[in-house]
Amino acid sequence: MDALQNFLAGFSWDVMIKTGLRVTLLLVFSWVAMKMLQKSLQRFEQHLINKSEAEGEPPSESQKRVETIVRLIRQGCLLALWLTVGLVILQEFGVEIGPIIASAGVVGLAVGFGAQNLVRDVISGFFIILENQIRVGDVAIINGTGGLVEKINFRTTVLRDLGGVVHIFPNGAISTLSNLTNEWSAYVFDIGVAYKENTDRVIGIMQEVGREMLADEKYGTFMLEEPDIFGVDKFADSAVIIKGRIRTNPIRQWEVGREYLRRIKYAFDANGIEIPFPHQSVYFGEQRKPFSVQLLEKQPGRVAADV
Repeated sequence: MDALQNFLAGFSWDVMIKTGLRVTLLLVFSWVAMKMLQKSLQRFEQHLINKSEAEGEPPSESQKRVETIVRLIRQGCLLALWLTVGLVILQEFGVEIGPIIASAGVVGLAVGFGAQNLVRDVISGFFIILENQIRVGDVAIINGTGGLVEKINFRTTVLRDLGGVVHIFPNGAISTLSNLTNEWSAYVFDIGVAYKENTDRVIGIMQEVGREMLADEKYGTFMLEEPDIFGVDKFADSAVIIKGRIRTNPIRQWEVGREYLRRIKYAFDANGIEIPFPHQSVYFGEQRKPFSVQLLEKQPGRVAADV
């Protein structure tokens, strides 16, 4: 009884009411801030989706990527908000929050040293997704390894190469990244013709083949424009090299390029244009007879019949 009386004697209703009002106002302010944050994130999410769709990204992939980004931002902001509110409420009730903050800092530092690679991978993955450097379905070269992007996580990126081998890269370890199918793609070709050919005539035939492909119902939908023939690029050992490029929709460059080369072969054959191949002439010296004569001399009956 005496203890209860002592507690009530030291109890200040005025302080309690003021503290309760401050905590209530703080909670109301936090709730309003949370709702404003959610509204802002919804607008931000819709903005990213519209931007991705304008760039031609499939709606399913853009939705998944944007939801991942917004979810991480939401979780981080809400965690920071409620941690701050909790510490302020504790301080209102007379709890010293300085030691708590110091302890949290020490624990965070220890965890950071122990999981620094994990944190690096997650941060790198976040910026890869946020900046839309690569998307699922792109063909990319990561650290010198090329393949189709199958998964993009916060910690890892997964590629599958042409042979079916799956390559998994920690996002923090990605030093070089090349996207071959971002917005548009290109097939670069080097076509060799014999030195005796008229290069202007050859380029004209190549351009005509390109115009026919652009008018094709199937391949024309994949091409952005007629092939760009750069002209004579170099003189090789047995051919004059003509370089060009075909700009296509993303990931369609190889399909269009193979069909273009197939049609070029038929067009060159129809117009009598020679596509040379590497060959060598064997020289035996002036003191030796030609190789064909030596073979004939080894056939006495053949030589006698010729005589």
